[in-house]
Amino acid sequence: MTKVAIVFHSGFGHTKVVAERVKAGAESVPGTHASLIPVEEIDAHWADLEAADAIVFGSPTYMGNVSGPFKMFMDASSKPWYERKWKDKLAAGFTISGSPSGDKLNTLQSLMIFAMQHGMVWVGIAELPQNDEGTNRLGSFSGVMAQAGQVSPDLEPNLEDRKSAERLGQRIATATARWAKVS
Repeated sequence: MTKVAIVFHSGFGHTKVVAERVKAGAESVPGTHASLIPVEEIDAHWADLEAADAIVFGSPTYMGNVSGPFKMFMDASSKPWYERKWKDKLAAGFTISGSPSGDKLNTLQSLMIFAMQHGMVWVGIAELPQNDEGTNRLGSFSGVMAQAGQVSPDLEPNLEDRKSAERLGQRIATATARWAKVS
C-alpha cells in the first residue's frame, strides 16, 4: 500500500478543496491510501508523515508566499529535518490565490525548497498548459496553481483547477509506487 500524506492550510476553504481533489486523484491509483492533514492538527500527525511514502504540501498564497500557519508547520518540522525522517520521500505541492498570478510561483518554490531541505525528491505536474481538458490552465510545471476569488469554495476553484489537482494526486501516487519498487 502506497501512503500519501497531504499537509495543507486553508484559510477560507479553497485550499482544502484543492487538497481533497489531490487526495481523490491519489486514491484513484490502485493500492494508494491518501490522508489529509490540516497544519492546525500537525502535532497529532508527525508519525503519519514519517510513515508516508510521499508528502504533498499545500498552502494558499498570502502576500507572495505560504500562509503564516503553513510557515509555522515548516518551522516546526526541524526535528524530522535534523533526523532526516523524510529523506528520499517524494514530495509535491499546490497553491491557490485570488488572482491568476498572485505570485504563486514563489509559494511553489518555497514548498520545493522546503522539501529539498528535508532531502525529499520533488515531483511536479506533467500536464501541458491549457490542454484539451483545460488542466494546468495557469501553466505551472512546479506544482498545481489554482485560483479562487472571494466566493464560496463550492464555486471556486473551478473544474479545471480541480482536475489539475486530481492529476497531481495521480502523478504523485503513480511515481511513489514506482519509486518504492526501485528504492
